[in-house]
Amino acid sequence: MTRTPIPADIDIARAAKLLPIDQIAARLGIPDEDMEPYGKTKAKVSLAHYQRVKGNSPGKLILVTAISPTPAGEGKTTTTIGLADALNRLDKRASVCVREPSLGPCFGMKGGAAGGGYAQVVPMEDINLHFTGDFHAIGVAHNLLSAILDNHITHGNLLRIDPTRVIWKRVVDMNDRALRQILVGLGGTANGQPRESGFDITVASEVMAILCLSESLVELKERIGKVIVAYTYDKQPVTAAQLKVHGAMAALLKDALKPNLVQTLEHTPAFVHGGPFANIAHGCNSLVATKLSMALSDYTITEAGFGADLGAEKFIDIKCRQAGISPDAVVLVATVRALKMHGGLSKEALKAPDAVAVERGVPNLLKHLENIKGWGLPVVVAINAFSSDTPEEMAVIEKACARVGVQAVPATHWAEGGKGALALAEAVVALTTGTKAHLQFTYDDQQSLWEKVRAIAQKIYGASDISADPKVHNKFKALEAAGFGHLPVCLAKTQYSFSTDPALRGRPENFEVPIRDVSVSAGAGFVVVLTGDIMTMPGLPKIPSAESIDIDEYGNITGLS
Repeated sequence: MTRTPIPADIDIARAAKLLPIDQIAARLGIPDEDMEPYGKTKAKVSLAHYQRVKGNSPGKLILVTAISPTPAGEGKTTTTIGLADALNRLDKRASVCVREPSLGPCFGMKGGAAGGGYAQVVPMEDINLHFTGDFHAIGVAHNLLSAILDNHITHGNLLRIDPTRVIWKRVVDMNDRALRQILVGLGGTANGQPRESGFDITVASEVMAILCLSESLVELKERIGKVIVAYTYDKQPVTAAQLKVHGAMAALLKDALKPNLVQTLEHTPAFVHGGPFANIAHGCNSLVATKLSMALSDYTITEAGFGADLGAEKFIDIKCRQAGISPDAVVLVATVRALKMHGGLSKEALKAPDAVAVERGVPNLLKHLENIKGWGLPVVVAINAFSSDTPEEMAVIEKACARVGVQAVPATHWAEGGKGALALAEAVVALTTGTKAHLQFTYDDQQSLWEKVRAIAQKIYGASDISADPKVHNKFKALEAAGFGHLPVCLAKTQYSFSTDPALRGRPENFEVPIRDVSVSAGAGFVVVLTGDIMTMPGLPKIPSAESIDIDEYGNITGLS
């Protein structure tokens, strides 16, 4: 259970011997005519193949999630990849389903999202930088709608759009706080109507969420047409369909909707597709990729963004609800280091053994287990091991889990690849053998939007209640009056705490969740509820990761992780 020093992620990825992508596809029975190669090691799978196989009897779906994130890191993506590799070592046909990285975090603070150590999806450099161009297509489609909207206002404004009630911003796939609030249309009448606007990061775009929840081009276009971009002078919604741009947007996204196929370091098939943020949107890879993998694999290992209170909740209450799918089991990832931080230690103090601090942090883990059991799902805890972990610290986690009837399994996939996750894979197989779990949602469709939010806050976060000023209450009522009351809700809050205060680690109690605003993503099919200080355009840290990334004369990239 040691984590000995190994080469940098990028060096491991570059040294890997990758199989041609058609050989990876052949493992899943995907014929050559349904593959659209992007070079030798990555490809898109045709939507025609998806339509042919989606009726197959699905394999088992395993959701990987984690405790509340800390600066110490938890290793959710590496666990997802390592588990799939381990299942294949056990002669189970397994595939990976994860999201595509956003360039903003890659050049900001978080880094890439292709895994790490010997549990990576590759080609790592391509996946983290541009990949197959999906995010660029989403950004262009989104900004086409912005341009058409402003053009309509300039040329007669037949829909009587109120420029002060335009809610559709522009997007760019980069962290840039200077773009949060801007003025557009300056420079005279030839340049349009001056108004306030701003930029969101591409992964926060409703177009991203729509692409990840659509199963065909017809559905994609229909959903885009429902997007509300502004309101008229008499406060009526204006949609993309009314601006007659949804067809053009869908045309820009025709290739982006096709799932991307790559491989892990151990040649496990990996679908890397889509990337909505989990503290802003629903935080899951595309539905097409998930269902395609389930149709072609015995085990599909997927992950949901951030901690289980955000990513897993949205996976259950939005993605599973809309798609009619259900996980067969959940893997909850935890580390000794992260639990120490939830127990009150600083990042600088993590290397020193401290079983007491782990014990203080365990309530965070137990609350997540309580939530997963509340969804009616079997769960196993993966302890992502580090070299500084002591047997006493590991024992604290194992004993705490045993007290609530959950197995905790140490895993060393970061250092050993699939070999280091064999015990975890065996636990997952045992957990999914027999009667399938019966999924229970956090709330019912028939509940009011306010009651749905309260259910998440109280059941999942452990809050005493939710609160909002009268203006926000009126927005809830207006959305229900407009016919959106049946939709699921997507709560945007900090990922670092069950509460809306990122400094409250562990399992906080006796707190309220303040609701700052609410709006509808009519095309995506959910209502977005903002809490705390969540922003849809992140900023860069004082020393961004971009300062460490470089390229030499031979095209070799360094500093990417």
